[in-house]
Amino acid sequence: MVYYNKRKYLSALFFLLKHLIPQPNLLQFSVCRSPLGMSRGQILDEDISASSQWSDSTAAKYGRLDCEEGDGAWCPEIAGEPENINEFLQIDLRSLHFITLVGTQGRHAGGIGNEFAQTYKIKYSRDGSRWISWRNRQGKEVIEANRNAYDIVLKDLEPPIIARFIRFMPVIDHSMNVCMRVELYGCEWLDGLVSYNSPVGQQMTLNGQYIYLNDSVYDGAMKGLGQLTDGMCGLDDFTHSHVYNVWPGYDYVGWTNESFSNGYVEIMFEFDRTRNFTTMKVHCNNMFSRRVKTFQKVVCYFRSESDWEATPISFSPVMDDVNPSARFVTVSLYNHMASAIKCQYYFSDIWMMFSEITFQSGDDPTHKVDDSNTRILIGCLVAIIFILVAIIVIILWRQVWQKMLEKSPLAWFGNCQSFPRPQRIPVSSRCGVWNIYAISYIHIHVYFVYFSAASTNTSSKSPPVSVQEGVPHYAEADIVNLQGVTGGNTYAVPALTMDLLSGKDVAVEEFPRKLLTFKEKLGEGQFGEVHLCEAEGIQDFMDEDFSFDVIENQTVLVAVKMLRTDANKNARNDFLKEIKIMSRLKDPNIIRLLAVCMSSDPLCMITEYMENGDLNQFLSRHEPEGMIALLSNAPTVSYSNLHHMATQIASGMKYLSSLNFVHRDLATRNCLVGKNFTIKIADFGMSRNLYSGDYYRIQGRAVLPIRWMSWESILLGKFTTSSDVWAFGVTLWEMLTFCKEQPYSQLSDEQVIENTGEFFRDQRRQIYLPQPPMCPDPVYKLMLSCWHRNTKERPSFQEIHHTLLDCKP
Repeated sequence: MVYYNKRKYLSALFFLLKHLIPQPNLLQFSVCRSPLGMSRGQILDEDISASSQWSDSTAAKYGRLDCEEGDGAWCPEIAGEPENINEFLQIDLRSLHFITLVGTQGRHAGGIGNEFAQTYKIKYSRDGSRWISWRNRQGKEVIEANRNAYDIVLKDLEPPIIARFIRFMPVIDHSMNVCMRVELYGCEWLDGLVSYNSPVGQQMTLNGQYIYLNDSVYDGAMKGLGQLTDGMCGLDDFTHSHVYNVWPGYDYVGWTNESFSNGYVEIMFEFDRTRNFTTMKVHCNNMFSRRVKTFQKVVCYFRSESDWEATPISFSPVMDDVNPSARFVTVSLYNHMASAIKCQYYFSDIWMMFSEITFQSGDDPTHKVDDSNTRILIGCLVAIIFILVAIIVIILWRQVWQKMLEKSPLAWFGNCQSFPRPQRIPVSSRCGVWNIYAISYIHIHVYFVYFSAASTNTSSKSPPVSVQEGVPHYAEADIVNLQGVTGGNTYAVPALTMDLLSGKDVAVEEFPRKLLTFKEKLGEGQFGEVHLCEAEGIQDFMDEDFSFDVIENQTVLVAVKMLRTDANKNARNDFLKEIKIMSRLKDPNIIRLLAVCMSSDPLCMITEYMENGDLNQFLSRHEPEGMIALLSNAPTVSYSNLHHMATQIASGMKYLSSLNFVHRDLATRNCLVGKNFTIKIADFGMSRNLYSGDYYRIQGRAVLPIRWMSWESILLGKFTTSSDVWAFGVTLWEMLTFCKEQPYSQLSDEQVIENTGEFFRDQRRQIYLPQPPMCPDPVYKLMLSCWHRNTKERPSFQEIHHTLLDCKP
């Protein structure tokens, strides 16, 4: 045991150091408003230049917002006629940035200066050679600036700029002298997209009204960036816009299939370097009543050097003729390396409209750390290594000499008086040491204990926890994590239970493949796929205790999990174990294993599938009962029906917890909806591209549903029934918001992980999901109890089920 913990912490050290190198993150447009370094000095003097200067004391390097160095600002040497003056202050950001806001200030210099620019223009460049004049969404170039020398004036850039070089160009007349201090606000442009070219957007006539669907902020002739990268997603109704005083259709770039004989629109995207692409997200309009739909299929080609790859990837999203809402369609790019991507989007109706396209890419092995920071980085790493080695020695000393192996390290945090007291260590010293340990322990486990466990296919041990005497607990024993055909774990099973299962025969019958008719692919993973099929006569292969609510001889919708023929031996064994587990699950609110196809490859297991699909999509297509639903004529779900569905989920989880099974991925995407609001819990939501945004990807491999995970699952890698209870609270919140937004949608993935640290510290700074408008107080109180920091104080699923029955509307 000592050796195991030593190896664990040394591995933790390795992973922590590895993760000190910044990783690429998805750009968060709503929070991309940080100062880029003029006022704080991150932008170096050598990266600030100007067309001219009054004197050495008013040079470009003094044009920093809120700074009073030199003579207090950059001031150009003005000569010639005003209309011929092209003075500028130029900033080189060293890489492409997404710039959303600018700030300006005049020269105050402690009261001795009174020069400022009343108006100015901005030019920008991505390569330093081609300069583009910025215009707002109404086509105006001139920006209103300062009215005195000391106030800072901030201006939103609508549309925002994607550039490396920025020039501030004061609009000058000879009535006053001009000086400027400036700041840029935004964040690094992590997409790496340098330009795209696409067919010109077209014009629609609708009820006598012209709808202009052109790319109105496109900044190039053949190559450039525009509305597809401006961070603004179009509204559901394309005739309206977020922006005032613009024409109908402004938010979208759109095309009609009448203009494309080949049936598709081709867009080519060029990037700053060769990247490892994971996904593309396309925001599409789906107002099908106006003959506008998302694309039927997309085919993408990749160019890594000079040649295009011969074999493209193809993706077909599920068509939606029920919900007219605009939506992001996520396309997996399967880690293709490319510097350019060419995609052909096929029409599914007369019109196709996009408002935003973004790309996510993994680590680029050619991306180097800036040499100017290398020495600082090495010094920091050496210091951290020494600190962590000392921490590991202390940990092992505690484990060996004080016999603390059975206790969670978290029991040592928070209150110094609760520590065991060795005779020769003063209390004050001990507290100081363990405060350092506590802080480091969190970081180690964020980056190692959970993440590395989630990204491996082998069985692991969960850290032991204190439990009631005589009560069986999932985390007490070795855990069998089955990879599953789709690359995600199926229900996690205690090793003891797995041993009992392994000695029994599988009580499911062989089903003839010829009686399965393929309908569509639901999802896929590393070792297999999940297909939606129609099964003919499957009623004859079922147990006596199970019956279908269908007419005799009618085909039945089923989900077929299929193992790839080239899957390795471990995946094949996991598949067989998964069949054994699924065959034992018999509950009205758990998806049942109906039959198998084992006589030949590919191996298949056939499970139930509910005709209304998953709960997330089902609720997102509906509205709560009320005036809005009446006015929009949208389908509704009553609160009583929501409550009924939540009670069924609690009942199904009560059954799983009674078997000491831990789901690990409870969410609305993993609950299927049948007739009369029947709910059954499933486990293949992870495999669906539709929900890839719900999972946090670790180094391009493991994916984790962090927005549904308890703090101890993220920080410590502990998965228990109590962590499933936490996920149930989030699932209940999803339902009462009708799945209109992601949990913690205002937080980035990294901020979600940081928030779990606040739950651990429990200093009342943690952020909880807010009470949904239609959620009664007793139900929200139940949610909050599911998110209690102390796992023992969270309710059991039996208690949750009982509470929901008691507060039935």
